[in-house]
Amino acid sequence: MITDPIADYLTRVRNAIMAGHRVVEVPASKVKKEITKILFDQGYILSYKFDDDNVQGTIKIALKYDRATKASVIKKLQRVSTPGVRRYVGASEMPRVLNGLGIAIVSTSHGVMTGKKASQEHVGGEVLCYVY
Repeated sequence: MITDPIADYLTRVRNAIMAGHRVVEVPASKVKKEITKILFDQGYILSYKFDDDNVQGTIKIALKYDRATKASVIKKLQRVSTPGVRRYVGASEMPRVLNGLGIAIVSTSHGVMTGKKASQEHVGGEVLCYVY
């Protein structure tokens, strides 16, 4: 049993990047699907595919690497809010990651979105992770 599925998702992606894999497969959930869509929209991954073969389903993520240096586009995935210590922020104190170069993924009452979009919509929420 996994106590923190989002941390497991981030760890699987982080481990695949460190091993140089092109594709990583993770168990699916609604929040993980939304995080994957955000990573794709922000240009951190090449593509993704949702497979609903079994009860839970899986997410296949094609990782993105720089052509010249073969380095991953994702430098760091950092879990912020954990089941033991939840981290909530208001719309006015939304965190800036690397002075705007990274993104904060936030779970709000309007759904999962980036910190920048949450600030524009004037909603706060739980900071799930930082990506840069």
